[in-house]
Amino acid sequence: MAKENHKPTISIIGAGRLGGALALALAEKGYVVEGLMARRLSRAKRLGRLLKRRTIALSEKQLNQLPSSDLILITTPDDVIDSIAHRVAETQNGMRGQRTVLHTSGALSSEVLSPLAEGGFGTGSLHPLLSVSDPATGAANLRGAFFCLEGERSALRIGRQVVRDLGGHSFSIAPGNKALYHASAVMASGHLIALFDIAIEMLVRCGLSARRAREVLLPLVASTVANLSMKEPARALTGTFARGDVATVERHLAAIEKESLPEALAAYALLGRRSLSLAKQGTQRAVEVDQIFRMLTRVVAEKERQAPDPLTHTK
Repeated sequence: MAKENHKPTISIIGAGRLGGALALALAEKGYVVEGLMARRLSRAKRLGRLLKRRTIALSEKQLNQLPSSDLILITTPDDVIDSIAHRVAETQNGMRGQRTVLHTSGALSSEVLSPLAEGGFGTGSLHPLLSVSDPATGAANLRGAFFCLEGERSALRIGRQVVRDLGGHSFSIAPGNKALYHASAVMASGHLIALFDIAIEMLVRCGLSARRAREVLLPLVASTVANLSMKEPARALTGTFARGDVATVERHLAAIEKESLPEALAAYALLGRRSLSLAKQGTQRAVEVDQIFRMLTRVVAEKERQAPDPLTHTK
């Protein structure tokens, strides 16, 4: 049962970057973090020392000693959540009551916690939609973040309470859409970094060092994000594709091909076609936009013809 302050006691399985960030942020908001489990005991102890009260630190071999907290957060990598769920269901047998387990995977639904649901736990998922590089900065960034919630009604209620107390915002999706939701997050975050790396590579070919290229491109990315914070994508789009500048696109393609940058060429053409679909919503230069689209489609088709057959290609 929850304590007098109506905040559930918490144990965290997976005291890494995200688990650490949640532990620090929740402790700051008055939650009692009773237990921390990590693959290495030293990591759990190190995180425990940062909390204001004594917390039980455990290694992965000591899961059977996990406190019977009101809320268990599983913040491990996705591929071990299923086995963790089975182990928790076994070791916490007879200590269920009104208890909840939430995992923090973006791609998996609460269905992976079915062994716990069958045993009477409330189950769900709570995924913070942000990049966490370390526990300290992650804890600060959780304030105001968006969290994707899904699961059973009782678990959603606890999840919303946690998000509110962290100063965040929650939204819910159907369990069957978790993978698509997470792919969207990868597009907006992980693939953005990959695209940025391609841009750095292109500037290095212009004679800049990788460090200098990163330095000069970051303000451009920041200004683009600022535009997106104020306008929808079609209105935030600026530059060559928004203007329907055929000659400039021709020069871009020729320069990229000359430098033999196949990944840059493929990304430029594929994303360029999406940019053109946005540009069509706000430009009067429909003829030029269509001309560029045909140009980029030829590039995409050529790249597809050159790609090896994955069924016959050998190294």
